[in-house]
Amino acid sequence: MHVALTGATGFLGLRLLRRLLDTHRSVTVLAHAGSGDALHRITRFFALTGAPEAYLAELPGRLRVVETELERPGLGLSGREFQELADGLGAIWHSAGSINLAGDLPELRRTNVEGTRHVLELAAAGRERPVVHHVSTAFVAGSRREGVAYEDELDDAHGFENAYERSKYEAETLIHTWSGEHRRPAVVLRPSILVTDLPPHPELPSHPLQVVERILRDARGTAAPGSRPRLRLVGRPDGRLNLMPVEHAAEVMVRLAGRTPSGGVDTYHVVHDRDVPVPTIATLLERVVGLSVDLVATEPEDLSALESLVDFYPGLTTYLTHRRRFDDTRVRALFGSSAASGPVDLDYLWSGLVPRSP
Repeated sequence: MHVALTGATGFLGLRLLRRLLDTHRSVTVLAHAGSGDALHRITRFFALTGAPEAYLAELPGRLRVVETELERPGLGLSGREFQELADGLGAIWHSAGSINLAGDLPELRRTNVEGTRHVLELAAAGRERPVVHHVSTAFVAGSRREGVAYEDELDDAHGFENAYERSKYEAETLIHTWSGEHRRPAVVLRPSILVTDLPPHPELPSHPLQVVERILRDARGTAAPGSRPRLRLVGRPDGRLNLMPVEHAAEVMVRLAGRTPSGGVDTYHVVHDRDVPVPTIATLLERVVGLSVDLVATEPEDLSALESLVDFYPGLTTYLTHRRRFDDTRVRALFGSSAASGPVDLDYLWSGLVPRSP
């Protein structure tokens, strides 16, 4: 069975590709047209993460790169190219998307919703009736900050924290509609916040906490040299976040893909079995950026210059007020103890933010 993957040069996509190459002789990479040399970026990632030279040498023969435009009907391909691509696939992994928490809804819909629609059109056109594996997010649960979010839940009753969450919710509804209309199986994979303990490198894609760290570091530059400014962030001392090692998330996703689908939409939360306390995140930011972080119940009226700059970035602190839990009973029932991730603690998170000394 031949498989195609969108988003293969992204933070999760690179790890998915590595796992897919463990189970498939070749993979078609649906790369964004005009984005650069996807094969080079993939090879560099594998080299930087310790792949043997022999493995790297085989990659050009194992990867077929097709430049596409997910936002356009037919993926921007000619009719013949589109049909040839569709007919050669037994499975499609859709990992591409925008995770811009500050993005506006029309922009995010073009990428996350219309991109999904066009991937589904590719799946519908294929004579092999390829199974779709769609990477969503556990945060389609929206603005519900307490209680338990279950895998079979998909509604907008609680609203959303930002346009990104809404766009991913709308993409999931497309999956359900498509599956029902075509009577075709689909697998929806909902990871939580993905992180790594791999030290940052300029040639590697960033993870969400790196983005937060850069925003705070840029804002920190407005403070007096040598000072340790105070930053008041809205957050709950009893709050918690689910942070999932990206390498384990990719492993679990590919293992789930090896199961026979039910015929409808099978949805799985790919999450850590232990949440990270919000104060741990605050301590991490203090150490990495050189701040004193105070968690407060409401946004102060007397914002400092630093706090005003941080306030320009929507979504930065929203999740520090969350206490909900994502139920992953299905994954744990299927895989037992092997579904559990290693600890994500202060040391783990520190490793993923601080470059190694030469």
